[in-house]
Amino acid sequence: MRRHLANESSSGSVDCNSDDVSVRRESVPAENGRPESAKTCSAVKTKSCGPIRQCLFRTLVPLFLMFFSPNLVVMLWYTAAKCSGSFFVLFDRLTSDGIYEGVTKIWLDIHIASPLSVAVIVGYLLWALVLMIVVPGPRSQGPVTPNGNVPIYKDNGFTCYAITMVAFWTLAIGLKTFTPYSVTIVYDHFDECLGTLTVFSHVLCFFLHLKGLVMPSTSDCGTSGNVVFDYYWGTELYPRVFGVDVKVFTNCRFGMTVWALLVCVFALKNYELHGFVDGPWVSAALQLIYFTKFFWWEAGYMNTIDIMLDRAGFYICWGCLAYIPGLYASVSMYFADQSAGLGWPLSLAIFSLGLLCCAVNYLADKQKLDVRRTNGQCLVWGRRAEVIRAEYRLENGQTKTSILLVSGYWGIARHFHYIPELGLAFLWSSPAMFRHVMPYSYFIWLVILLIHRTFRDDTKCSHKYGKYWDEYCRRVPYKIIPYLF
Repeated sequence: MRRHLANESSSGSVDCNSDDVSVRRESVPAENGRPESAKTCSAVKTKSCGPIRQCLFRTLVPLFLMFFSPNLVVMLWYTAAKCSGSFFVLFDRLTSDGIYEGVTKIWLDIHIASPLSVAVIVGYLLWALVLMIVVPGPRSQGPVTPNGNVPIYKDNGFTCYAITMVAFWTLAIGLKTFTPYSVTIVYDHFDECLGTLTVFSHVLCFFLHLKGLVMPSTSDCGTSGNVVFDYYWGTELYPRVFGVDVKVFTNCRFGMTVWALLVCVFALKNYELHGFVDGPWVSAALQLIYFTKFFWWEAGYMNTIDIMLDRAGFYICWGCLAYIPGLYASVSMYFADQSAGLGWPLSLAIFSLGLLCCAVNYLADKQKLDVRRTNGQCLVWGRRAEVIRAEYRLENGQTKTSILLVSGYWGIARHFHYIPELGLAFLWSSPAMFRHVMPYSYFIWLVILLIHRTFRDDTKCSHKYGKYWDEYCRRVPYKIIPYLF
C-alpha cells in the first residue's frame, strides 16, 4: 500500500516508471465516472493457468491471508503492550499452553465492540466523512480505465488532514487541561479498537462484495467466478456510496490519517509515562513529515496501483482500516512504553538523514512531474530529459502514447524512489536501536512489499508496452539498487 505519484503531463501522457498504470485522457465523462457507452460490467480478467495454481493463488493464499493478517496485528499489539516489545517473550507465552490456545486466549480477552472502541471509531468515521464531503477542493481526475471510465475526485486531502491534526491537538490539550481524561485512552484500549475494526472491516467488505455484483458504480466490476477470491480482491474498482468514493475514504481519510493520529497518541502516551524521551519524538516527527508530504501530493496517489488496479475488497479495505493501524503504526506503539533515550547527537543525525530521504523522494517525484508537465521538454540534472515515447493499445483498440523517463533518478533504477522510502522507514524505526525486532516489523514488511511490487510492475508494464518496455529495461537494467537488484 505504498504511495507513488503518477500525475499526467499537459499533453495528456504519463509514464510507467514506477507502479503506475498509464493512460491518456481523451474526454471527461459524467461526475459519477461512468461514460455514456458503459452499459455492462466486465468480468475479472485473469491469465489462464492450471487448476492447481488457481486453487493455490485464488483460494488457499487469500484464505491464509484473511486468517493470518488479523492475528498478526493483534500479536503485534500484544507484543508491544504485554511483552515489552519482545517476540521471544511472546513466543514463550504462546507455546506454554499451546499456540492455538494462546492465540485464542488473547482474542477472548479482547472486548470487541466495546462502547469505548465503538464511540472512538464511529466518531472518527463521521468526522472524516463530514470533512470529505464539506471541505472544498479543486476537481481532480484519475486515469482512464480499460473500460473507458474516468474517476473524478475532490482534491481536499491536505486540507482535511490539516484540520484533523489541529482538531486532534486542540482536543488533546483541552482534555488534559480541563478534564481527568486523555486522548491516550486509545492506547490503553487499542486491542479493543483493533478487534472492532477487524469486525467492521469484514462487514464493509461483505457489503462492497454484494454492491459490486448487484449495484456497481461503473462498468469496472464483475466476478472471477471464485467467491473467495472475489471477497479478497473485490468485485468493483471504483465503488461509490451516495457519491463518496469508498477507496479514497478507506485509504486516505481513514488509513493514512488514522496512522498519523496514532503516531501522535502513542508519542503522548510515552510522554505521560516517561516525560520527554528524544527517540520516540524523533520517530514521530519523521513520520508526521512523511504524512504531510503524502497528503500534499494526494492527487498523485489516485494514479497509483493501490487505486487503479486493486479493487475494493478485503485486500484494500481491511488493509487500510485495520492493517495500517495495527502494523504500520506498530513502531510508535512499541515506543509508547519505552524509556531509553538516544542523546541529542544521535537524534539529530537520525532526524537529518530522515529529512534527506524525504527530500530525495520528493525530488525524484518532482522530476517525473516536470517531465510530464512539459511533455519531456525540460532539463533533468542540467541536461535535456531522455525519454522513450511508448505506444500501447486500450481494450477498445485505441492507440495511446506514454512517456518513460530514463534520465535523472529514473535512469539510476526503475524504482529508485523506493530507496529513500525504505531508508526513511528504517530511520524512524532506528531510535529503538536493536534491542528487539518488533519495532522493525513495518520496515521488514515494506521491503517484502516493494520487492514484490517491482516484479508485479515489470509484468504489467511489459504486457502493456511490449518492445518499448524491453528498451526501457535495457537502458535502465536495475529494479531498485544499481548493480545489486
